[in-house]
This record gives sequence, structure tokens and C-alpha cells, in this order.
Amino acid sequence: MTDPFHNLKDSIKKDFEGFSFSDERKNAVKAAIRKKQSHLELHSWKAETLQNILDALQGEAKHGYEISTQLFQKNELSFKNNEGKLYILLHLLENKKILSSKWIEDKKYYSLTAKGKKYVASYEHQGSKQQVSLKNLIEEVSL
Repeated sequence: MTDPFHNLKDSIKKDFEGFSFSDERKNAVKAAIRKKQSHLELHSWKAETLQNILDALQGEAKHGYEISTQLFQKNELSFKNNEGKLYILLHLLENKKILSSKWIEDKKYYSLTAKGKKYVASYEHQGSKQQVSLKNLIEEVSL
């Protein structure tokens, strides 16, 4: 499988060739990125939104547009006019090993991991306690 960012990486290498950054500068940039990410209102996602995303991935792997379409069909409008937030959440879920992904024909497909399936199973069996489980997941993802 080819790397879809190969040309971008080559371009960056050429443009920044000869530059070096101190560890202090690298750490300052990383801190600035973390600070900016903390302002993304990660706790603003509703438990129902997360549940709808996990439900959308139960049967098979889907790419972002398919997930988005399925969410809109369920009248989940959290990402309306800002689909980028969906990809941020998918990426965070992937970092927490709730989702895995793979590139197929220039599309990134997401699927539930074993850990993700456990979350789905737990909220399906908990009934009214599902909100607590999903809110805990949202807090975990936002760390």
C-alpha cells in the first residue's frame, strides 16, 4: 500500500532541509499544540453522539463520509457544518484504541477494536447506566 502523504512528506523535507530546531523549541511547539487541543471542547460531545458513532461501526468498517452520512440519517447533527470535528473525534478514539483504521483505495476506514466492542457491549447491557459509561469514555478520550 502506498503512503498517501508521500508527496507531502517529500515536499516538507525539501522545504525544511538544513533547518534544525532545539529541543527547547520543539517542546515549546508541542506545549502550544497541547494547549490549543485542550480548547477544542472535547467534553462537549454528548454520550448519544459517541453511541451513534460506535453503533455505526458495529457491522463493518466505514470511512468518515459513510459514518457522517449515517449520523445525519439518525438526525445526529453535532457535526453539521463542521465535519472536521468528526475526524478529530475518530482520531482520538483511534489513539485510545477504541477504533482502528486502515487505508483502502485512498480512503481511511474505521472499525471497532476489541476494546471498542467492550464499550458497545457494556452500554447495551447497562441500560440507564450507559450514559455514565459513555461519559467516562468521552473523558478518557479527551485526556
